[in-house]
Amino acid sequence: MKDNISNLRKEYGKHSLDIKDVDKNPLKQFSTWFEQSLKSGVDEPNAMNIATVDQKGRPSSRTVLLKGVDESGFLFFTNYNSRKGNQINENPYASIVFLWLELQRQVIIEGRVEKISDSESDEYYNSRPFQSRIGAWASEQSKEIDSREELEQKFAELEKTFKDKNIPRPKYWGGYRLIPDRIEFWQGRESRLHDRIVYILENHNWKIKRLSP
Repeated sequence: MKDNISNLRKEYGKHSLDIKDVDKNPLKQFSTWFEQSLKSGVDEPNAMNIATVDQKGRPSSRTVLLKGVDESGFLFFTNYNSRKGNQINENPYASIVFLWLELQRQVIIEGRVEKISDSESDEYYNSRPFQSRIGAWASEQSKEIDSREELEQKFAELEKTFKDKNIPRPKYWGGYRLIPDRIEFWQGRESRLHDRIVYILENHNWKIKRLSP
């Protein structure tokens, strides 16, 4: 198995990326790439890996879904008492990664994470399907449970409780926004000479630089 893994190779070369071609605003450049991923049929283009770090410096990562992006940053939702929620509370800095293999592209975003307002969280929560809203109540995310059956029983009981009723948002569930100060765009190229363009926020202005692969 070791030899099989070490011999895996894939040559890239679908696109290129140059400083003269990118937008001066990295959020606009991200939007351009995101729209291209949608049109190219990328599966779950809003799936992003988010890495957080606890107070002891131990990192962990998982995949969540992007639910909005604008000049303020990148929006996602979760249980505030989850592992990621606790780590964000201990250390409010994180990194998110989008990997669009169909386009041989990757975007790495770093910055500070902040909770969004209750009204913003309410608005998104109320837009979710009924069962997704129930799921937020049923799951004590990251907590140990005895069995799948225990979770499903709790879900079924909540379905009966909230049937034909308004389902309020749990206070422990809501949104975060990652406010970026560094955004890197990676484009796969031939011979592993990949294109890397990074935006770094300095004194409220974005500086654009090319990095060696």
